[in-house]
Amino acid sequence: MTAEVRLTAVEHESRLMRVVRKPFQILRADLGVYITLNVITYGVFLAGFVTALIFPELRAAQVASLEADGTADLVVSLTSNVWLFALVILGINTLTVGALSILLPSMILPFAGVAIFGYRAFDIGLTLAPSSEAARVALIPHSLTILVEFQAYVLLLLGAYLLGRSWLLPRTIGAHNRRQGYVCGLKQIGWLSLPALALFVFGALYEAFSLVYVVPPLVHGLT
Repeated sequence: MTAEVRLTAVEHESRLMRVVRKPFQILRADLGVYITLNVITYGVFLAGFVTALIFPELRAAQVASLEADGTADLVVSLTSNVWLFALVILGINTLTVGALSILLPSMILPFAGVAIFGYRAFDIGLTLAPSSEAARVALIPHSLTILVEFQAYVLLLLGAYLLGRSWLLPRTIGAHNRRQGYVCGLKQIGWLSLPALALFVFGALYEAFSLVYVVPPLVHGLT
């Protein structure tokens, strides 16, 4: 191996290690915020979940809405092709929720995405609350989906928070003005989006395959 080839390999390895390390450095620097966002996110989800258990008519209205707009029928039709199902789940998680509900609003109005996702988390809790024995059994494997996908959302929420903070208070990150703070916040979102995307991909694959191949026999065997 020539010196140039060795140097190129070292440079690629260095870049890869930076890609891996940088998000964790951001997490360590704002660990308190990260933990707080986890508590809030899962707490709001559980609040919606418990609310649906106490007031089942709210969940019934939610399900009726999904059936009326065709969402329920679409989900059923997608289960015939697990890879397409996973791709649709990934698209919803990354684009509809991640980009359009969390990141884009936060780029226009500081912290807006955090508030919007709070509503979504409560709404998801309402929808996933079980109303039958079969639904309770299905929730066993689906719990991992919730854990993984919400963790990806939390990473994006952290990015949205850091953008808002650096935008409004640029001196907290050593920026000279709000424009520099905004750009720095966007860079942090970019770094945090990398592990979030990995979690979204894993979550989409797991959710699709578990709903198609795990949940039906599990529900049949335990109910």
